[in-house]
Amino acid sequence: MNNQDTGAPDFARWVTARYPALVRYGTLLTGDRGHGEDLTQESLVKTHRAWRRLHPDGDPEAYTRQVMARAAWRLGCRLWRGEVPAAAPPDRPAGGDAYDHRDTADAVLTAIRALPAGQRVVLVLRYWAGLTESEIATQLGCSTGTVKSRASRAITALRRADGPLAEAFAHAASDASG
Repeated sequence: MNNQDTGAPDFARWVTARYPALVRYGTLLTGDRGHGEDLTQESLVKTHRAWRRLHPDGDPEAYTRQVMARAAWRLGCRLWRGEVPAAAPPDRPAGGDAYDHRDTADAVLTAIRALPAGQRVVLVLRYWAGLTESEIATQLGCSTGTVKSRASRAITALRRADGPLAEAFAHAASDASG
């Protein structure tokens, strides 16, 4: 079998172009960069197996993201979560730097890491991927009610959390009422 039959060059080009974005998506889904990379790589194996039917007329990006979301969703259903990341890497200064309080990306990632996987996956699909509740339910194979309740619990938890993200929620609430 030659490379044209397997689509290997096309797949390799696609992975090279999309890998950073897929890792960001995986990081958001899992709450950890290392786990996000693992999730991406495992999903790309499945995408490679399906490449012939996905390319050129299919949507390999949508397929891969769905595989990633479902895998992250299933990961949250397991009792043992495997390795638990430390609150702060050991090589990072404990006090951070003068701009830590302004780094929204770090604040968001820290806040969503604290959420259970099911809530985190629903929030990422809703607010980062821009899917509707029914699209999320379809993608995850659950009911719309499950999606709504997980999103509601996650938002409530984020509002109650300490730190810069909670301050942002407080400012948004006061702006809406005023």
